[in-house]
Amino acid sequence: MYPARQKFLVLGLSRSGIAAAEFLLERKAKVYVYDDLPDEKTDDASARLEGLGAERLAKEDLPKMHESCDALVLSPGIPVDHPVAVAFKRSGKAVVGETELAARYMRCPVVAVTGTNGKTTTVSMIEKILTEGGLKAHACGNIGAPMIGFVSLPETEIAVAEISSFQLETLGSLCPHVGVVLNVTEDHLNRHYNMENYIFLKGKLLKNSTEAEYAVLNYDDGIVRGFAEKTKARVLYFSVREKVHGAYLENGWLCFCGERILSESDLLTDGIHNIQNALAAIAAAKVMGISSESIAKSLASFKGIRHRIEYVGEADGVRYVDDSKGTNVDATVKAVGCMKGDTVLLLGGKDKGYDYDKLFVRLRSSPVVHAVLYGENRFRLFESALRCGFDRISLCAGFDFAVRLARMAASRGQTVLLSPASASFDEFAGYEERGDRFVAIVRSFEEESREREKGGGERPEGDKSDRVPAPDGAVSSPGPSDGGEEKAE
Repeated sequence: MYPARQKFLVLGLSRSGIAAAEFLLERKAKVYVYDDLPDEKTDDASARLEGLGAERLAKEDLPKMHESCDALVLSPGIPVDHPVAVAFKRSGKAVVGETELAARYMRCPVVAVTGTNGKTTTVSMIEKILTEGGLKAHACGNIGAPMIGFVSLPETEIAVAEISSFQLETLGSLCPHVGVVLNVTEDHLNRHYNMENYIFLKGKLLKNSTEAEYAVLNYDDGIVRGFAEKTKARVLYFSVREKVHGAYLENGWLCFCGERILSESDLLTDGIHNIQNALAAIAAAKVMGISSESIAKSLASFKGIRHRIEYVGEADGVRYVDDSKGTNVDATVKAVGCMKGDTVLLLGGKDKGYDYDKLFVRLRSSPVVHAVLYGENRFRLFESALRCGFDRISLCAGFDFAVRLARMAASRGQTVLLSPASASFDEFAGYEERGDRFVAIVRSFEEESREREKGGGERPEGDKSDRVPAPDGAVSSPGPSDGGEEKAE
């Protein structure tokens, strides 16, 4: 590409779209911008980009832009079968993403992480280990900071990039020094149509790797293990089941190639999935030359990330855990597996094309004593629950109401877990906003509880006399539990 002599259409003004437009404008490119979901934020971004030299388009301008532009820069939230993208492809024009632009200009080594679940946690672990081990590392990509903002890093620094399947759709030039694939389970099928496409996209992370690079692969995931046959990179595995060439769990110790790194009990984060994330991080860090002692110290002080199985408060003897980042079935199953007692589960949001039967079959033998189903996909969840014989459920529409309903369904000593197994876009801009709203509601519960204590009052136990008839918009399906008959607000 020669930006100073080319014209670009940036479609979608998310963080990555804005960053791509700014990058191209700095290089004297002619840039057109458009977002089909205008709001105050995108209007402000468009105005700022116009001030830098971009031209804002109207909707009626789009159909012919492939005739005058050299390339389309597509935001990750817009699928590659969007009519504008299809028109560019048919005209033989480039369709790239912000991450692809970054890959073409990147100078520093990249440690790239993909997978259905655990990407953000693993990237955060790796960044912490590398930084505390004496290297200058920067988390970027899908974790929040667009990768293109780090293209000027010197070769002595490291970009630790979270790469999503959406980004992989338009990514073709990235050659990470270390490519980590954590797992591949059903996700985003409303976007990618089938598992074959989804698996293909995840494998693209390693397609440019040579014998000089490394692939860190989950040996316990048959799909990911199979990627070893398709890459030229040197392969290191991680496993919680087998002693592999790489990182593994053995007799309660996280090990690497025969050396004990740290005890499982030293990790502050719960769950076998976090052990897997830590093993992947260990393998990547060892490739980058970090000592075992430094790795152990960093992992032992890693407290996890926001909105991922995060304890956020307690009110009236009920604990609240935020797993808003649990946007697919596998993530929710893992979150439920971390619960150590009776749990009321909040499920719902925007549908992503899942088979929810797998979830409710697992919930039947889990600590979940009640599920509150809400959001755009609540009726699909409801039908799946009944089909699988899980009838300890309540049904409502909005998120705020659902959290309050979960509060009433929970008894003292139980936990309310937000792990929706769904996207957030029916009510929120992203899982972060949904998680922040959950935390805000919990804070209001805590304040109400403190006010009652000052006044000498006490909230009745959920399995006693505080049952009231369900109002309009809420449906309750009673079922047996340790706390007696289930109820709805």
